[in-house]
Amino acid sequence: MSNSSIYGLTYEQLQSWLMEHGEKRFRAEQVWNWLYKKRISRFEDMNNVNQSTIELLKENFVLHTMDVELRQESKDGTIKFLFKLADGNVIETVLMRFNYGLSVCVTTQVGCNIGCSFCASGLLRKSRDLDSGEIVEQIMNVQKHLDDRREEDRVSHIVVMGIGEPLDNYKNLMEFLYIVNDDRGLNIGARHITVSTSGIAHKMYDFADDPIQVNLAISIHAPNNELRTQIMKINRAFPIEKLMKAVDYYLEKKNRRITYEYIMLHDVNDHKKEAIELADLIRDHRHLAYVNLIPYNTVDEHIDYQRSSTENIQAFYETLKAEGIQCGVRWENGADIDAACGQLRSKQIKKTKAV
Repeated sequence: MSNSSIYGLTYEQLQSWLMEHGEKRFRAEQVWNWLYKKRISRFEDMNNVNQSTIELLKENFVLHTMDVELRQESKDGTIKFLFKLADGNVIETVLMRFNYGLSVCVTTQVGCNIGCSFCASGLLRKSRDLDSGEIVEQIMNVQKHLDDRREEDRVSHIVVMGIGEPLDNYKNLMEFLYIVNDDRGLNIGARHITVSTSGIAHKMYDFADDPIQVNLAISIHAPNNELRTQIMKINRAFPIEKLMKAVDYYLEKKNRRITYEYIMLHDVNDHKKEAIELADLIRDHRHLAYVNLIPYNTVDEHIDYQRSSTENIQAFYETLKAEGIQCGVRWENGADIDAACGQLRSKQIKKTKAV
């Protein structure tokens, strides 16, 4: 692909680029409005922008870097998109419907190197980072899908919890966040955006220092090093002590609540013992902590893991509550359409290789 996605530019970057190429400052506002408010499909559709500017943009940028390879819609309204990138790689993006609005789960990398032993996303190693334009374009494609269906709703929430580790693609992640949060465009509120990390501790310091006020979620999944290393190899590099030190720094800088994601694996991490350990781990900042208990989505490739029983999930929940920890259970969306993150992608790649 010779030209880069125009969606990869922040407003300030677009403005600077246009002025460096002889355009007036106000052109940035015009172009931005066409991109994010009117959501054009062709540069030629910008009918109040002069032709020379349109040709300049066409020579240097593209509006489309991916195509819909497959789309699945669940009975509950969840839609999973499999996008094919310009280099032939495929990624997943998911639209979820909640009573508070429409949330899109975006992907930040092609594959994943974190290597969580229960996760379908990590079955294929990371081959590259997505650039900021490719991440933004996932949101734009979902929104245009809604527009084409003449649905008046707009994407109101974003979770950066798709394939890959967001903080391992830090620069592109942050540009993406500033683009979608910009009130001159999509205007998705910072408090409606959540970034999830497996615990890349040194990048959490950078994230804490950045002024943007998006939410942070940490995939904790186990309350001690032995168990966490067993199911998340990232814990070897960033053990719980390093992770919690970064948490302390984040809370000192942001004073914002952190969500702890905890996947419920039958007879692995779902005992009362682990619930009490988890409560002890976050007790000192429990007023800024929320534990999200996630019933495991079984995948064919990880037959060693099964979902915790409803009784164990309930007991774990009640133990945390008794210990003074705010928590809830997150039941999955799109259970009938390969709900596990990365599952649709891995199945499609297998089909392609089998042909």
